[in-house]
Amino acid sequence: MKAVYSDLHRRHDPQFFLVRGVVQRTTEQPERADRLLAGLKAGKHTLIEPTKFGQGPRARVHSPEYLSFLAEAWDAWSALGDAGPEMIANIHPVRNAATYPTHIVGKLGWHTADTAAPIGKGTWAGACASSDVAVTAAQMVLDGEDAVYALCRPPGHHAYRDMAGGFCFLNNSAIAAEHLRQKHERVAILDVDVHHGNGTQGIFYERGDVFTVSIHADPSFFYPFVWGYAHERGAGPGLGTNLNIPLAKGTGDDDYMKALALAERAIRSFAPTALVVALGLDASEKDPLAGLAVTTDGFRRIGEGLARFGLPTVLVQEGGYLSDILGANLTAVLGGFEAAR
Repeated sequence: MKAVYSDLHRRHDPQFFLVRGVVQRTTEQPERADRLLAGLKAGKHTLIEPTKFGQGPRARVHSPEYLSFLAEAWDAWSALGDAGPEMIANIHPVRNAATYPTHIVGKLGWHTADTAAPIGKGTWAGACASSDVAVTAAQMVLDGEDAVYALCRPPGHHAYRDMAGGFCFLNNSAIAAEHLRQKHERVAILDVDVHHGNGTQGIFYERGDVFTVSIHADPSFFYPFVWGYAHERGAGPGLGTNLNIPLAKGTGDDDYMKALALAERAIRSFAPTALVVALGLDASEKDPLAGLAVTTDGFRRIGEGLARFGLPTVLVQEGGYLSDILGANLTAVLGGFEAAR
């Protein structure tokens, strides 16, 4: 399996992370990509440089106001003269406000769901490169590749149409799915990150052409807390095309595979002709966020399960944080996929 990667992700190097009132270094660090690259090397995957697709694929998913905000945010923030080294909102209107703000501090609050997506000087460049990685992988699949892995950083599945959050700015999985829609009438997105793919769900919630499925730690105890429950099924034309499968804290391999089998049955009923996998590796038993307890062999089994769909597949990297086995888990899931294909 070929893998798409850009070193431009390093321009995004966030520092701030607020956890239960304690400020600490974020877990979404450039070193993540280094460990994932080691996993690709161990699996002997060929690295491909992404193509620059420009704003078009991003604009199919994200609003014009949001993209303008991200592109211009750092310059406007820097012009304040007394602002901090990263953009972190001190106001979150939660859309009860009636007026779109004109001041950068107001816009920052409007376009961020939480404090876990600090914006720095290189964030926009890094996020654009990440989306290009995802679109390049999707284009390769459109051009005939059976499956392609996209090493996207920063990740994307918590980003809404016009709102960042949870380390995410541009929704790479949604952008890849929308790109596949140029050829495929029905596309499924299967999110196996430990966190619910709330941004992806929100983007497609009222659409019937993209089926979103998320297997994740139960939001009753885990981020994002207010999205990701089983009763969230979509709305309007999208009613029935969203499936959430929340899992108990510490769920291991066997029960995870049961959830994956449930997801497979639902996706087969939808009958898509292409699949996007939002490939989080933070369900690992060794991940510092400690939600689930999937082993490295469990990730191999997950890879085998994903291959059974038999669909043209784009695997988009989402979470998976610093642990000694992060690279091995990537090697395992891609190796399992290839072995079962």
